[in-house]
Amino acid sequence: MKKTILFLAAFLLSAGSLAAQTSAEGVRNVIYLIGDGMGLAQVSMLKIENGYEPTAFDRAEGVALISTYSANNRVTDSAAAGTALATGGKTNNSVLGLDPEGNALHSMMERAAERDMATGLAVVTYLQHATPAAFYAHVGNRGETEAITRDMLSSGIDVMLGGGWRNLQKPCDEGGTYAEAFARRGYRVVQSLDEAEEVSSGRLLCAVDEKEFDGFAVSERGDFLPRASRKAMELLEGIAGERGGGFLLMIEGSLIDGACHGNDAERLLAEMRDFDRTVAAAMDFADRTPGTLVVVTADHETGGLTIPSGNADFTRAESGIDYRFSTKGHTGTLVPVYLYGAGADAIRGVMDNTELARRIMELLGLE
Repeated sequence: MKKTILFLAAFLLSAGSLAAQTSAEGVRNVIYLIGDGMGLAQVSMLKIENGYEPTAFDRAEGVALISTYSANNRVTDSAAAGTALATGGKTNNSVLGLDPEGNALHSMMERAAERDMATGLAVVTYLQHATPAAFYAHVGNRGETEAITRDMLSSGIDVMLGGGWRNLQKPCDEGGTYAEAFARRGYRVVQSLDEAEEVSSGRLLCAVDEKEFDGFAVSERGDFLPRASRKAMELLEGIAGERGGGFLLMIEGSLIDGACHGNDAERLLAEMRDFDRTVAAAMDFADRTPGTLVVVTADHETGGLTIPSGNADFTRAESGIDYRFSTKGHTGTLVPVYLYGAGADAIRGVMDNTELARRIMELLGLE
Protein backbone atom coordinates (compact mmCIF):
# COMPACT_ATOMS: atom_id res chain seq x y z
CA MET A 1 0.00 0.00 0.00
CA LYS A 2 2.82 2.40 0.93
CA LYS A 3 4.59 1.59 -2.36
CA THR A 4 1.39 2.39 -4.27
CA ILE A 5 0.99 5.73 -2.49
CA LEU A 6 4.64 6.62 -3.09
CA PHE A 7 4.31 5.65 -6.75
CA LEU A 8 1.19 7.80 -7.15
CA ALA A 9 2.87 10.75 -5.43
CA ALA A 10 5.93 10.44 -7.65
CA PHE A 11 3.71 10.16 -10.73
CA LEU A 12 1.74 13.28 -9.81
CA LEU A 13 4.92 15.26 -9.15
CA SER A 14 6.44 14.20 -12.44
CA ALA A 15 3.18 14.94 -14.25
CA GLY A 16 3.10 18.41 -12.73
CA SER A 17 6.67 19.18 -13.76
CA LEU A 18 5.98 17.73 -17.23
CA ALA A 19 2.93 19.99 -17.57
CA ALA A 20 5.02 23.03 -16.64
CA GLN A 21 7.71 21.97 -19.09
CA THR A 22 5.12 21.48 -21.84
CA SER A 23 3.67 24.94 -21.18
CA ALA A 24 7.12 26.52 -21.39
CA GLU A 25 8.02 24.67 -24.59
CA GLY A 26 4.69 25.58 -26.17
CA VAL A 27 5.12 29.38 -25.96
CA ARG A 28 6.45 30.84 -29.22
CA ASN A 29 4.83 34.28 -29.19
CA VAL A 30 4.08 36.69 -26.33
CA ILE A 31 1.72 39.64 -26.63
CA TYR A 32 2.40 41.80 -23.56
CA LEU A 33 -0.30 44.41 -22.96
CA ILE A 34 0.31 47.15 -20.39
CA GLY A 35 -2.50 49.45 -19.32
CA ASP A 36 -0.63 52.49 -18.05
CA GLY A 37 -2.22 53.48 -14.72
CA MET A 38 -4.75 50.61 -14.80
CA GLY A 39 -5.63 49.11 -11.43
CA LEU A 40 -8.36 46.67 -10.45
CA ALA A 41 -10.83 49.53 -9.88
CA GLN A 42 -10.36 50.66 -13.49
CA VAL A 43 -11.11 47.13 -14.73
CA SER A 44 -14.10 47.00 -12.35
CA MET A 45 -15.40 50.26 -13.80
CA LEU A 46 -15.29 48.75 -17.28
CA LYS A 47 -17.22 45.69 -16.07
CA ILE A 48 -19.86 47.77 -14.27
CA GLU A 49 -20.39 50.15 -17.19
CA ASN A 50 -20.66 47.13 -19.49
CA GLY A 51 -23.72 46.07 -17.50
CA TYR A 52 -21.72 43.12 -16.07
CA GLU A 53 -21.61 41.57 -19.51
CA PRO A 54 -18.30 39.80 -20.26
CA THR A 55 -15.31 41.94 -21.26
CA ALA A 56 -12.07 40.71 -22.81
CA PHE A 57 -10.62 40.55 -19.30
CA ASP A 58 -13.23 37.91 -18.42
CA ARG A 59 -11.73 35.60 -21.04
CA ALA A 60 -8.56 35.28 -18.96
CA GLU A 61 -7.54 31.71 -18.11
CA GLY A 62 -5.36 32.81 -15.22
CA VAL A 63 -5.08 35.81 -12.91
CA ALA A 64 -2.22 37.05 -10.71
CA LEU A 65 -1.27 40.16 -8.74
CA ILE A 66 1.97 42.14 -8.81
CA SER A 67 3.59 44.77 -6.61
CA THR A 68 4.92 47.86 -8.39
CA TYR A 69 7.35 49.72 -6.06
CA SER A 70 10.61 51.04 -7.52
CA ALA A 71 14.14 50.76 -6.13
CA ASN A 72 13.93 54.14 -4.40
CA ASN A 73 10.22 54.76 -3.90
CA ARG A 74 7.20 52.80 -2.70
CA VAL A 75 5.20 54.61 -5.40
CA THR A 76 6.74 54.05 -8.80
CA ASP A 77 6.71 56.12 -11.96
CA SER A 78 6.27 54.63 -15.44
CA ALA A 79 10.00 54.59 -16.21
CA ALA A 80 10.98 52.43 -13.25
CA ALA A 81 7.87 50.24 -13.52
CA GLY A 82 8.34 49.84 -17.27
CA THR A 83 11.97 48.87 -16.68
CA ALA A 84 10.91 46.23 -14.16
CA LEU A 85 8.28 44.80 -16.52
CA ALA A 86 10.74 44.82 -19.43
CA THR A 87 13.93 43.60 -17.75
CA GLY A 88 13.05 41.87 -14.48
CA GLY A 89 15.21 44.38 -12.58
CA LYS A 90 14.41 47.26 -10.23
CA THR A 91 15.60 50.80 -10.80
CA ASN A 92 14.99 54.30 -9.46
CA ASN A 93 12.10 56.49 -10.56
CA SER A 94 12.71 58.33 -13.87
CA VAL A 95 15.45 55.86 -14.95
CA LEU A 96 15.12 53.69 -18.05
CA GLY A 97 16.98 50.42 -18.60
CA LEU A 98 19.69 51.02 -16.01
CA ASP A 99 19.97 49.69 -12.45
CA PRO A 100 20.43 52.15 -9.54
CA GLU A 101 24.21 51.96 -10.02
CA GLY A 102 23.96 52.87 -13.71
CA ASN A 103 24.57 49.39 -15.13
CA ALA A 104 22.57 48.38 -18.20
CA LEU A 105 19.60 46.08 -17.64
CA HIS A 106 18.96 43.72 -20.55
CA SER A 107 15.29 43.83 -21.61
CA MET A 108 13.28 40.89 -22.93
CA MET A 109 12.92 42.82 -26.21
CA GLU A 110 16.70 43.01 -26.57
CA ARG A 111 17.08 39.34 -25.65
CA ALA A 112 14.41 38.37 -28.17
CA ALA A 113 16.13 40.37 -30.94
CA GLU A 114 19.43 38.65 -30.14
CA ARG A 115 17.67 35.29 -30.62
CA ASP A 116 16.39 36.52 -34.01
CA MET A 117 12.80 36.64 -32.79
CA ALA A 118 10.54 39.25 -34.37
CA THR A 119 9.88 42.20 -32.04
CA GLY A 120 7.36 45.03 -31.95
CA LEU A 121 5.71 47.93 -30.12
CA ALA A 122 2.24 49.47 -30.51
CA VAL A 123 1.29 52.43 -28.30
CA VAL A 124 -0.95 55.51 -28.17
CA THR A 125 1.79 57.89 -27.07
CA TYR A 126 5.11 58.78 -28.64
CA LEU A 127 7.44 55.81 -29.08
CA GLN A 128 10.10 57.44 -26.90
CA HIS A 129 7.73 57.66 -23.92
CA ALA A 130 8.63 55.89 -20.67
CA THR A 131 6.90 52.53 -21.04
CA PRO A 132 7.84 51.70 -24.64
CA ALA A 133 11.33 53.14 -24.12
CA ALA A 134 11.86 50.81 -21.15
CA PHE A 135 11.97 47.93 -23.63
CA TYR A 136 14.95 49.32 -25.59
CA ALA A 137 16.54 52.41 -23.99
CA HIS A 138 19.31 52.86 -21.40
CA VAL A 139 19.26 56.42 -20.03
CA GLY A 140 19.50 58.04 -16.63
CA ASN A 141 16.42 60.18 -17.13
CA ARG A 142 13.24 59.51 -19.08
CA GLY A 143 13.34 63.08 -20.41
CA GLU A 144 16.48 62.44 -22.51
CA THR A 145 14.43 62.10 -25.70
CA GLU A 146 17.29 62.38 -28.18
CA ALA A 147 19.34 59.70 -26.42
CA ILE A 148 16.23 57.51 -26.30
CA THR A 149 15.71 58.00 -30.06
CA ARG A 150 19.33 56.91 -30.66
CA ASP A 151 18.68 53.76 -28.63
CA MET A 152 15.47 53.19 -30.56
CA LEU A 153 17.40 53.33 -33.84
CA SER A 154 19.98 50.79 -32.62
CA SER A 155 17.40 48.51 -30.97
CA GLY A 156 16.56 46.50 -34.07
CA ILE A 157 12.88 46.32 -33.09
CA ASP A 158 11.09 45.25 -36.28
CA VAL A 159 7.66 46.89 -36.04
CA MET A 160 6.81 50.12 -34.19
CA LEU A 161 3.53 52.02 -34.27
CA GLY A 162 2.75 55.09 -32.19
CA GLY A 163 3.62 58.79 -32.04
CA GLY A 164 6.95 60.60 -32.24
CA TRP A 165 7.27 61.90 -35.81
CA ARG A 166 8.82 65.20 -34.71
CA ASN A 167 11.55 63.37 -32.82
CA LEU A 168 12.38 61.45 -35.99
CA GLN A 169 12.91 64.70 -37.92
CA LYS A 170 15.91 65.66 -35.80
CA PRO A 171 19.46 65.29 -37.20
CA CYS A 172 21.03 61.87 -36.75
CA ASP A 173 24.75 61.32 -36.01
CA GLU A 174 25.14 59.19 -39.14
CA GLY A 175 23.72 61.93 -41.39
CA GLY A 176 20.23 63.00 -42.37
CA THR A 177 17.28 62.64 -40.03
CA TYR A 178 16.38 59.71 -37.80
CA ALA A 179 13.48 58.92 -40.14
CA GLU A 180 15.97 58.61 -43.01
CA ALA A 181 18.27 56.46 -40.86
CA PHE A 182 15.42 54.04 -40.16
CA ALA A 183 14.62 53.91 -43.88
CA ARG A 184 18.25 53.03 -44.64
CA ARG A 185 17.88 50.09 -42.26
CA GLY A 186 15.05 48.67 -44.31
CA TYR A 187 12.03 50.11 -42.49
CA ARG A 188 8.98 51.38 -44.30
CA VAL A 189 8.63 54.75 -42.54
CA VAL A 190 5.13 56.27 -42.56
CA GLN A 191 3.24 59.03 -40.78
CA SER A 192 -0.27 57.57 -40.60
CA LEU A 193 -2.02 54.34 -39.77
CA ASP A 194 -3.72 54.39 -43.17
CA GLU A 195 -0.27 54.26 -44.80
CA ALA A 196 0.77 51.52 -42.39
CA GLU A 197 -2.25 49.42 -43.35
CA GLU A 198 -0.86 49.26 -46.90
CA VAL A 199 2.32 47.53 -45.68
CA SER A 200 1.92 43.76 -45.93
CA SER A 201 5.37 42.51 -44.97
CA GLY A 202 8.72 43.51 -43.55
CA ARG A 203 9.82 46.14 -41.07
CA LEU A 204 7.57 49.10 -40.30
CA LEU A 205 7.93 52.37 -38.41
CA CYS A 206 4.65 54.29 -38.14
CA ALA A 207 5.08 57.49 -36.14
CA VAL A 208 2.25 60.02 -36.21
CA ASP A 209 2.85 63.68 -35.44
CA GLU A 210 2.41 64.47 -31.74
CA LYS A 211 0.34 67.55 -32.56
CA GLU A 212 -2.28 65.26 -34.07
CA PHE A 213 -1.70 62.27 -31.83
CA ASP A 214 -0.25 62.51 -28.35
CA GLY A 215 -2.84 62.99 -25.64
CA PHE A 216 -5.92 63.26 -27.83
CA ALA A 217 -9.14 61.52 -26.89
CA VAL A 218 -10.42 58.21 -28.21
CA SER A 219 -13.23 60.12 -29.90
CA GLU A 220 -10.59 61.85 -32.05
CA ARG A 221 -8.11 59.02 -32.67
CA GLY A 222 -10.78 56.36 -33.21
CA ASP A 223 -9.66 52.74 -33.16
CA PHE A 224 -5.95 53.48 -33.64
CA LEU A 225 -4.71 51.08 -30.93
CA PRO A 226 -6.73 47.98 -31.92
CA ARG A 227 -5.87 48.58 -35.60
CA ALA A 228 -2.18 49.23 -34.90
CA SER A 229 -2.02 46.13 -32.71
CA ARG A 230 -3.60 43.92 -35.37
CA LYS A 231 -1.20 45.29 -37.99
CA ALA A 232 1.76 44.62 -35.66
CA MET A 233 0.61 41.02 -35.06
CA GLU A 234 0.18 40.46 -38.80
CA LEU A 235 3.63 41.78 -39.70
CA LEU A 236 5.41 40.09 -36.80
CA GLU A 237 3.83 36.75 -37.62
CA GLY A 238 5.20 37.08 -41.16
CA ILE A 239 8.69 38.14 -40.03
CA ALA A 240 8.79 35.35 -37.42
CA GLY A 241 7.75 32.82 -40.06
CA GLU A 242 10.59 33.91 -42.33
CA ARG A 243 13.09 33.58 -39.47
CA GLY A 244 11.69 30.30 -38.22
CA GLY A 245 10.92 31.59 -34.72
CA GLY A 246 8.34 33.44 -32.67
CA PHE A 247 7.71 37.07 -31.75
CA LEU A 248 7.41 39.45 -28.80
CA LEU A 249 4.98 42.37 -29.03
CA MET A 250 4.42 45.00 -26.32
CA ILE A 251 1.17 46.99 -26.59
CA GLU A 252 0.42 49.91 -24.27
CA GLY A 253 -2.92 51.47 -23.40
CA SER A 254 -0.92 54.62 -22.77
CA LEU A 255 -3.61 57.19 -21.98
CA ILE A 256 -5.52 55.41 -19.20
CA ASP A 257 -2.89 57.07 -17.03
CA GLY A 258 -3.63 60.57 -18.33
CA ALA A 259 -7.35 60.17 -17.71
CA CYS A 260 -6.66 59.14 -14.12
CA HIS A 261 -4.15 61.95 -13.59
CA GLY A 262 -6.94 64.29 -14.64
CA ASN A 263 -9.49 62.49 -12.45
CA ASP A 264 -11.67 62.29 -15.54
CA ALA A 265 -13.99 59.28 -15.17
CA GLU A 266 -15.65 59.73 -18.58
CA ARG A 267 -12.34 59.82 -20.40
CA LEU A 268 -11.08 56.89 -18.33
CA LEU A 269 -14.03 54.74 -19.37
CA ALA A 270 -13.39 55.56 -23.04
CA GLU A 271 -9.72 54.59 -22.66
CA MET A 272 -10.63 51.34 -20.87
CA ARG A 273 -13.08 50.41 -23.61
CA ASP A 274 -10.39 51.08 -26.21
CA PHE A 275 -7.91 48.93 -24.30
CA ASP A 276 -10.55 46.21 -23.89
CA ARG A 277 -10.99 46.06 -27.68
CA THR A 278 -7.23 45.77 -28.03
CA VAL A 279 -7.01 42.95 -25.47
CA ALA A 280 -9.79 41.16 -27.35
CA ALA A 281 -7.83 41.47 -30.62
CA ALA A 282 -4.77 39.91 -28.95
CA MET A 283 -6.83 37.05 -27.51
CA ASP A 284 -8.49 36.45 -30.88
CA PHE A 285 -5.02 36.19 -32.42
CA ALA A 286 -4.04 33.67 -29.72
CA ASP A 287 -7.16 31.62 -30.51
CA ARG A 288 -6.08 31.13 -34.12
CA THR A 289 -2.31 31.01 -33.50
CA PRO A 290 -1.11 28.10 -31.33
CA GLY A 291 1.82 28.91 -29.07
CA THR A 292 0.71 32.49 -28.31
CA LEU A 293 0.57 33.75 -24.73
CA VAL A 294 -1.30 36.97 -23.94
CA VAL A 295 -0.25 38.79 -20.74
CA VAL A 296 -2.28 41.84 -19.67
CA THR A 297 -1.12 43.97 -16.74
CA ALA A 298 -0.32 47.53 -15.63
CA ASP A 299 2.80 49.45 -14.66
CA HIS A 300 1.03 51.01 -11.66
CA GLU A 301 -2.35 52.39 -10.62
CA THR A 302 -3.10 56.09 -11.08
CA GLY A 303 -5.72 58.24 -9.38
CA GLY A 304 -6.55 56.08 -6.37
CA LEU A 305 -9.91 55.23 -7.95
CA THR A 306 -12.67 53.87 -5.71
CA ILE A 307 -16.27 52.92 -6.51
CA PRO A 308 -18.47 53.69 -3.47
CA SER A 309 -22.21 53.25 -3.18
CA GLY A 310 -24.39 56.30 -3.59
CA ASN A 311 -25.93 55.59 -0.18
CA ALA A 312 -24.48 53.93 2.93
CA ASP A 313 -27.83 52.31 3.81
CA PHE A 314 -27.49 48.89 2.18
CA THR A 315 -31.02 47.85 3.20
CA ARG A 316 -32.30 50.07 0.40
CA ALA A 317 -32.69 49.08 -3.22
CA GLU A 318 -30.18 50.23 -5.83
CA SER A 319 -28.51 53.42 -4.57
CA GLY A 320 -26.26 54.11 -7.52
CA ILE A 321 -22.48 54.31 -7.47
CA ASP A 322 -19.84 56.97 -7.79
CA TYR A 323 -16.31 57.03 -9.24
CA ARG A 324 -14.05 58.88 -6.84
CA PHE A 325 -10.34 59.63 -7.18
CA SER A 326 -8.18 60.18 -4.11
CA THR A 327 -5.15 61.66 -5.89
CA LYS A 328 -3.96 63.09 -9.18
CA GLY A 329 -0.80 61.01 -8.87
CA HIS A 330 0.20 57.35 -8.81
CA THR A 331 -0.51 54.91 -5.97
CA GLY A 332 1.31 51.95 -4.46
CA THR A 333 -1.50 49.38 -4.77
CA LEU A 334 -1.04 45.94 -6.30
CA VAL A 335 -2.21 45.68 -9.92
CA PRO A 336 -3.75 42.68 -11.71
CA VAL A 337 -2.30 40.34 -14.33
CA TYR A 338 -4.54 38.48 -16.79
CA LEU A 339 -3.23 35.49 -18.75
CA TYR A 340 -4.59 33.79 -21.85
CA GLY A 341 -3.36 31.17 -24.28
CA ALA A 342 -0.27 28.98 -24.30
CA GLY A 343 1.48 28.81 -20.93
CA ALA A 344 -1.26 30.76 -19.12
CA ASP A 345 -1.13 28.21 -16.28
CA ALA A 346 2.59 28.82 -15.73
CA ILE A 347 2.10 32.26 -14.12
CA ARG A 348 -0.05 32.58 -11.02
CA GLY A 349 -0.13 33.94 -7.48
CA VAL A 350 1.11 37.16 -5.90
CA MET A 351 4.52 38.35 -7.05
CA ASP A 352 6.64 41.39 -7.81
CA ASN A 353 6.60 43.01 -11.25
CA THR A 354 10.21 41.88 -11.73
CA GLU A 355 9.18 38.26 -11.16
CA LEU A 356 6.46 38.54 -13.80
CA ALA A 357 9.05 39.71 -16.34
CA ARG A 358 11.42 36.88 -15.43
CA ARG A 359 8.67 34.28 -15.80
CA ILE A 360 7.73 35.58 -19.25
CA MET A 361 11.38 35.46 -20.31
CA GLU A 362 11.67 31.93 -18.96
CA LEU A 363 8.63 30.82 -20.99
CA LEU A 364 10.21 32.30 -24.13
CA GLY A 365 13.59 30.74 -23.36
CA LEU A 366 15.23 34.14 -22.98
CA GLU A 367 16.86 33.65 -19.56
